[in-house]
Amino acid sequence: MKKYLINICFIISMFTFAQNLKIIPLGVYGGSDESNLSSYLLAEENTTDYIALDAGTIYSGINKAIENGSFTNTTVENILKNNIKGYFISHGHLDHLSGMLINSPEDSSKPIYAIKETIEVLKNKYFTNTAWINFANEGESPILNKYQYIYAEIGKVFSIYNTNFTGTVFELSHVNPLKSSAILVENNKHAVLYFGDTGADRVEKSDKLAKIWKEIAPKIKSGKLKTIMIEVSFPNSQSEKILYGHLTPYLLNEEMGKLAKLVGKNNMKKLSIIVTHIKPKDDNEQIIKNELLNTNPYSINYIFPKQGDLIILK
Repeated sequence: MKKYLINICFIISMFTFAQNLKIIPLGVYGGSDESNLSSYLLAEENTTDYIALDAGTIYSGINKAIENGSFTNTTVENILKNNIKGYFISHGHLDHLSGMLINSPEDSSKPIYAIKETIEVLKNKYFTNTAWINFANEGESPILNKYQYIYAEIGKVFSIYNTNFTGTVFELSHVNPLKSSAILVENNKHAVLYFGDTGADRVEKSDKLAKIWKEIAPKIKSGKLKTIMIEVSFPNSQSEKILYGHLTPYLLNEEMGKLAKLVGKNNMKKLSIIVTHIKPKDDNEQIIKNELLNTNPYSINYIFPKQGDLIILK
């Protein structure tokens, strides 16, 4: 009987870890529309245990997801307090964290995962008495201790509390020397790589992306990593001199060429890229889509997320 129970537990465990992943975009843009700024909830398909990848928009995004049927039989309050288990904040710009700040009075206790430089911005610029109030566990008094800062070390694997996920954070260059970050979120079957704002290595005079491509190549070859979430903020017409640490379709293709040399073209065809942080000025959004789809030398599957629309990763 004891052996039988152990086998049953093993099967249940394997079933749980074999689940597909799901993403619910709470905000997809990189500016202009304050109700639709960078934030994506990631969980295993049959759970409601989400890690928020950035937090530019929270409340409006949850409302939109409920309206679109991505959440059912629940409330904004329940999702905010109980289903979002923590936040990964990629860097200290408002379009990636303002939703968390505004909703902090109604939120529950949970961790904030970030590199030291980002935590310093939160601690010294936003969670202060002059800007807001200190809902975190370090910084100005009074310290409300609702959020706990988790200092992510570059390249070191850590557990994402109250989920089946681990995270690994990588450094990015966003108008060198300003630091942004990316996070690889994975369980034992699947992985997703999410980028905060980043410029291309050539433009930034950096090697940050090259290091990431080298690190993730084995996971792409093995089939564990099939989805990358990366920004394309501007169309190709934007001068490289005024990109301010962002990508264009041309520059993304340039970086994908470096990745293709490591994993091979056949593996690139298995890759999906969720395009984030488009700056929706004029008709730029459609131009960016056309430029990515019409010049796609590695046959990548591009996904253009919409606020509140569920994405299942298989």
